[in-house]
Amino acid sequence: MPASTEASTTRVGADPVVPVVDSRLSPGGPGYRRMSFALFLAGVATFALLYSTQALLPLISDEFGVAASDASWTVAAATGGLALFVLPMSALSERFGRRTVMTASLAVAVTVGLLVPLAPSLPALVALRAVQGAALAGLPASATAYLAEEVRPKALITAIGLFVAGNSVGGMSGRVITGWVAQEWGWRVALAVIGVIAVGCAVAFRLLLPAPKHFVAGSLRPRVLVGTVRDHLANPLLRRLYAIGALFMTVFGGVYTVIGYRLTEAPFGLPQGIIGSIFLIYLVGTVSASTAGRLVGRLGRRGALYAAGATTATGLVLSLADSLVLVLLGLVLITGGFFAGHAVASSAVSKTATEGRAQASALYQSAYYIGSSAGSTVGALAFHAGGWAGTVGVGLLAVFGVVTITLLGTRAARVQQRLLTA
Repeated sequence: MPASTEASTTRVGADPVVPVVDSRLSPGGPGYRRMSFALFLAGVATFALLYSTQALLPLISDEFGVAASDASWTVAAATGGLALFVLPMSALSERFGRRTVMTASLAVAVTVGLLVPLAPSLPALVALRAVQGAALAGLPASATAYLAEEVRPKALITAIGLFVAGNSVGGMSGRVITGWVAQEWGWRVALAVIGVIAVGCAVAFRLLLPAPKHFVAGSLRPRVLVGTVRDHLANPLLRRLYAIGALFMTVFGGVYTVIGYRLTEAPFGLPQGIIGSIFLIYLVGTVSASTAGRLVGRLGRRGALYAAGATTATGLVLSLADSLVLVLLGLVLITGGFFAGHAVASSAVSKTATEGRAQASALYQSAYYIGSSAGSTVGALAFHAGGWAGTVGVGLLAVFGVVTITLLGTRAARVQQRLLTA
């Protein structure tokens, strides 16, 4: 071998250069499908339980003799409980591991889910739903942190999109199943069926999810947690992403909390089973969430958020019509726009936070579910005061907020670019 060639491959007395192999999961690689399916099932169980009462609100109102704004607390309590506990749960996942916390959270949530149908009164039902939401808080932030650690960066948006797609399937199937079951046997039996399905999802999740290989245990010291949270909230990009997630969910929570009441009234007068089937539109969210990575590739993150906001606003306006076809088309656009915007914003949080990912994701999830609680409560109040047009008005204000915040982000990026090139 010529001396020059030998020198290019090794050096005398030097250790051989060992190429670094990225052992994280990637599409087509070992364990990726199991991981994706396991987290998909976790997403199904989470959303099926979290919003299990949403399609049943008119029946709950009738049994307990309360208004829509009162019955909506069975949704707001669950999402509010999740919003309050997601940050503490994320801290536990930093110390004890993502898979451990997710498993424990699902176990408690499905146990409570079997007790919810036995609630003797509306206050008892709301209390059980709050506990269930608090238990589910261990899922969202831990799942996105798990993906950020175990999946290669180029596949992260797609992997998170699949998890969000599981959310949409859970939300859809939970509402469709409860609608038809409740029409025949009542809302209590419907909630019991969802509880049993969630148990199956939880068991399969634990059996399928690969053990983490890149998790490094952190500290539970409050000072460390507070410092991490403070650093995240000091990041202007993360603050904008948190606000965007909250506003998108305000739209979605308000629309789907109230839509059942609207469709039972004139001029539609639909039965409970058909109203539950309306939630098949969630399949649109499954597609839009799983393709969010390609949308970002074509339009960029801010371009994708503009597109998601415009799609959601168009759907809100169309839903004002007294035509069932146009209302359904409006729901399709609202759902597709929401899930695309949510997938883009949540994946951007995971990419932006290089340290304390669980806390960064937890803050996003907290803002997101605060938006859900606000949307379901304010949307129901607006419906009581001004009908469906009131709920749509709340949604359009939230979309305007998304566009405004994204514009501020675009302006900030341009200023930063000018400073770098100056």
